[in-house]
Amino acid sequence: MSQHSAVVGRTVGLDLGDRVSVYCILGTDGEVEHEGRLATREDVVRLWGGSLPPCRIILEVGTHSPWVSRLLHECGHEVIVANPSRLRMIYQSNNKNDEHDAQSLARLGRLDPELLAPIRHRSAAAQADLAVVRARDNLVRARTKLVNHVRGAVKAYGARLPKCSPSAFPRKVLAQIPEQLRAALSPTLHAIDLLSAEIAAYDQQIEAIARERYPVAFFLAQPNGVGILTALTFILIIDDPYRFKRSRSVGAYVGLRPRHDRSGSQNPQLRITHAGDELLRRLLVQSAHYMLGPFGKDSDLRRAGLAMCERGGRNAKKRAITAVARRLAVLMHKLWITGEVYEPLRKSVPEGAVA
Repeated sequence: MSQHSAVVGRTVGLDLGDRVSVYCILGTDGEVEHEGRLATREDVVRLWGGSLPPCRIILEVGTHSPWVSRLLHECGHEVIVANPSRLRMIYQSNNKNDEHDAQSLARLGRLDPELLAPIRHRSAAAQADLAVVRARDNLVRARTKLVNHVRGAVKAYGARLPKCSPSAFPRKVLAQIPEQLRAALSPTLHAIDLLSAEIAAYDQQIEAIARERYPVAFFLAQPNGVGILTALTFILIIDDPYRFKRSRSVGAYVGLRPRHDRSGSQNPQLRITHAGDELLRRLLVQSAHYMLGPFGKDSDLRRAGLAMCERGGRNAKKRAITAVARRLAVLMHKLWITGEVYEPLRKSVPEGAVA
């Protein structure tokens, strides 16, 4: 059943809770037919969904929305997962409760589903693969926090630790930690060492996942600065590349497009929207950092970013990195769709070439 096909019959709003969910069923005339509660458990939701005739069910994106939406779709319903950014009438209501929220979802879905900017959840298999990527990211951030703690503690004691990679940090700095702090910081260094080993194991698992189930990730990793982790995350977050009519839309989807607030002749420069997945956006920005750094190879993206940096002005480097990250997202989507081999200097003349 098409996600936005016209459904003759009931419209149901389902306000998902961690333990208990509330639903509201509207008839074809828009009148409330029934309201109730059900436990947010697979067996209960399956029984409830199977007892309803085919209808349109609207729920808000959240922790439980992926499995609930898949289960209700299997029961033969049209399921619409609403974007929370489009539900201000619910959040700003002065009569907010679960029953009111469920009814508001049903009425919005009955009026026009496009107003809810529906979100597409990925498959269960892709969700499991993405869980590996997110687990690795949490360990990396935990390790970074511990490394910063050790550096801060030593600096507050009047000493400094040398620069090195996080994985080499424990063995490189142990001898330089003041004697009075070793008892306090040695367990932390040991924890950093254990985290590095687990992160390395995740890296091997991620490469195996890409090789076995997403070989296109190696194709998307052609641009200098893009690794298998970034390419695989891009594939898992985008899920279906054909959902976008234009590759340029991907930049806005990952939240790297500047906000717009045009009014008359005024068009101020605003920050990016930060919409979409934060992890993918962060990985794209890290790739852009590498491209514009000392180890980045000559390419159209690097030249465009360096040209923006040379213009100067306030926050020129930050804007350049954001712009390169946005263009990189567009490029990766284009490579995915077309299957073309990446040409770093497709629009430019290579450095040193004779005119």
